[in-house]
Amino acid sequence: MNPPVLTVTGLRAGYGRAEVLHGIDLQAPQGSVITVIGPNGAGKSTFLNALMGVLPAQGALVFNGQPIHGLSLEERVMLGIALVPEKRELFGSMSVEDNLVLGAFRQVRLNNPKWRDQMDVVYQLFPRLKERSQQAAGTLSGGERQMLAVGRALMSLPSLLMLDEPSLGLAPLVVKEIFRTINTLRQTGVTTLLVEQNARAALETADFAYVLEMGEIALSGPAKDLATDSRVIDTYLGAARKKDTAAV
Repeated sequence: MNPPVLTVTGLRAGYGRAEVLHGIDLQAPQGSVITVIGPNGAGKSTFLNALMGVLPAQGALVFNGQPIHGLSLEERVMLGIALVPEKRELFGSMSVEDNLVLGAFRQVRLNNPKWRDQMDVVYQLFPRLKERSQQAAGTLSGGERQMLAVGRALMSLPSLLMLDEPSLGLAPLVVKEIFRTINTLRQTGVTTLLVEQNARAALETADFAYVLEMGEIALSGPAKDLATDSRVIDTYLGAARKKDTAAV
């Protein structure tokens, strides 16, 4: 197994005195896709925000061998962590291309003279973004906005890409395209931490999975194993998947 890009030990976080996460342990090996699934209110977005430094947290966070618990959000970005938030948070009045250029801030700060080459990589992943490169981001469809949000994060050439509910509100065909892209990213060496309510798509794509319930890890293991676990099937995949599994 590849060495971990991210190791989380005993992570606790919340809002004010309300603790949402109660001691989370997680590892994300280099080049893998790790998913965290669970119901609404389980603490999935809180987990990503704590990792990103948006929320104060307790516990140990090690990124590429370096403790990052005391680092600011900006410092974590500069180390190579990128978050695509659930609301995408694009600059709607700016063009697709300008949004991507802003995503390259880290590479510009690192004095990478070839930072613009990454735009070609993003356009290869999402050809529709190239077709709409001069179009205002606010006029894009929901699926295109999600593609742009992912593309903007990739412009920083991150070691760890964190995705918060990338399929939320999207049509099934667009969801398939987003997950195909996540699968493709595995081949580039980017480690992806995927928080997702669409458990079926997440487990089909991920290498390893964690089930988060009430702020604690209830189950964990290889994604293919959790996809056939009776508890996961009953709670997250539905009876139809259980019948399919039994018929195999």
